[in-house]
Amino acid sequence: MTRTAWGRRVLPVLAAGLIRGLRRTMRLRWENDGVVRGLHQDGRPYVHAFFHDQLLMMTYSYLGQGYGRRLAVLSSRHRDGEYVARTLERFGHLMVRGSTGRGGAAGLVEMIRHLRAGRDAAFATDGPRGPRHRVQIGVVEAARLGRAPIVPVVFAASRGRRLDSWDRFLVPRPFARGVFVYGDPIAVDAKAGRAVMEATRADLERVLEGLTGRAERLADGARA
Repeated sequence: MTRTAWGRRVLPVLAAGLIRGLRRTMRLRWENDGVVRGLHQDGRPYVHAFFHDQLLMMTYSYLGQGYGRRLAVLSSRHRDGEYVARTLERFGHLMVRGSTGRGGAAGLVEMIRHLRAGRDAAFATDGPRGPRHRVQIGVVEAARLGRAPIVPVVFAASRGRRLDSWDRFLVPRPFARGVFVYGDPIAVDAKAGRAVMEATRADLERVLEGLTGRAERLADGARA
């Protein structure tokens, strides 16, 4: 077995174990989760939209398993994306290879198919390579053609480390407080033109930034 093949088999197992172990030490809180619970209860698919740097614990923001639902997650085709995909598959998610940017048309089409089939779809909106916290238009296109609303979702931790990566990836410390905050659904008209889609993209970006600030204050113990 080559080193690459070994890594593809073993590293996702270790990563999933570390995420589960970290979660067991943390005190997690979900704010405004009635938004997604209502969609699950009604059987309505939606787009689960978040920033790439908050990915590590984001699997615990998805509450659909309790309603018999599954989440399709868009993951890039490069090597790092393959490790992420294999890790998230261990949490029961459906992985789609592609991106929201250049070269991601096939992955985007598959995500739209999942939405139309009634499954929820997750996008790291500024992935896979940034710019950081710059929402890409693909997530809006998926919502428009998949006929599904976008729900902004963010995560923050009271204590953590930022990696030296393009997105300043957040790794919470054990025993930290973690907070997930959900925004109100953002509808995308199926007939929306490019100007409306760009306005929706910019609005989603502003909402995610604002919710991230709120989550950080809640994680720190301040009243938001």
